[in-house]
Amino acid sequence: MASSGVEDEEKYRSYLHGEGERNTKWKYGAPPNYDVVNKLFEEGRTKIWPSGSLEEKVQNLVKTWEMEMFHKVCSDDYKSVDPKKYTFSLNGRKALTIEEKRKLGGGYNSFLQTSLPEKFRIYNPAEETADSSHTAFTSAFPRGLALEILHVYSGPPVIVYKFRHWGFMEGPFKGHEPTGEIVELFGMSVFELDEQEKIVKVEFFLDRGELLGGLTKGASLDGSTEEAASSCPFLRNTG
Repeated sequence: MASSGVEDEEKYRSYLHGEGERNTKWKYGAPPNYDVVNKLFEEGRTKIWPSGSLEEKVQNLVKTWEMEMFHKVCSDDYKSVDPKKYTFSLNGRKALTIEEKRKLGGGYNSFLQTSLPEKFRIYNPAEETADSSHTAFTSAFPRGLALEILHVYSGPPVIVYKFRHWGFMEGPFKGHEPTGEIVELFGMSVFELDEQEKIVKVEFFLDRGELLGGLTKGASLDGSTEEAASSCPFLRNTG
């Protein structure tokens, strides 16, 4: 869980600024600004970990990993992971390499893989691109999705932790009006690090219905998605 070796301007993420990022290729042309979501995090977190604690280090590592996965175009620019060894898996599915993950659309698509029948897919990762998924979620969550680590069960080289994501649905999502309500997602994850403290294996265990259920509670804007949401046994009673 190494630092970038420079004094970062960002409080919770390494490898975002500094000399080491001079030639980094950013997806949207420049390093992302996390001021708004950091404010959301600081106002809504349930844990404040002591400086230098294992929990704080894990939390910052996960935030750094997430930033690199979402915003760096070239895997050669990744510094928290070893791109040649790295694999990602969700809920026990087949582990994916970085290239396989990119083919899924990366980002939100890799987290929202599903085996649900097509007609029950309020959000269908098979039909979304990296850009369309980014637009869908940034529109629904204008202030972003905050992340906190709730518990660390084991430290490196195999880190096991429980996490919480949350945001406020202040924009529309897939034909549903914004509710202004908080939407939360809880889950477990395993990060495996190598001898250089680079992430080589990531496993997530979560219920995507927790997130999507909260995003489909608003009134339907066009009537097309309401029927699917109300008939889906996995989303009907999700709060």
